[in-house]
Amino acid sequence: MTTTLPVLHGISNCDTVKRARAWLEDRGFEHRFHDFKKDGVPAAALERWVAAAGWEALLNRQGTTWRKMDAASKSAVVDAASARAAMLAHSSLIRRPVVEWPNGDTTIGFSPELFRQHAVDLTAA
Repeated sequence: MTTTLPVLHGISNCDTVKRARAWLEDRGFEHRFHDFKKDGVPAAALERWVAAAGWEALLNRQGTTWRKMDAASKSAVVDAASARAAMLAHSSLIRRPVVEWPNGDTTIGFSPELFRQHAVDLTAA
């Protein structure tokens, strides 16, 4: 039996986060939303995400924030420690959404298939 809700981390005005939240809500799955802009990036959670998925998967190098960074700042991101520091300083550098599922899994990004796989555990609750 699931005792906690999935926690969806992201930014409220991010289109991908909006689609992920709508997918959960449309199917009646409760979740908790953690907004990086309002609530900050939880450092301990960021550590878990880097450990689970790797800093390369978590770092959003395709977004506006990365593209607007100067070359020196970009070239300084070379390992998990420097990536964590950059993501803590600029929450928009975190690929979204990051979901911590009740079964302990962490996923990055949204696709209906990815969410469908994890929703199986939610329906058993």
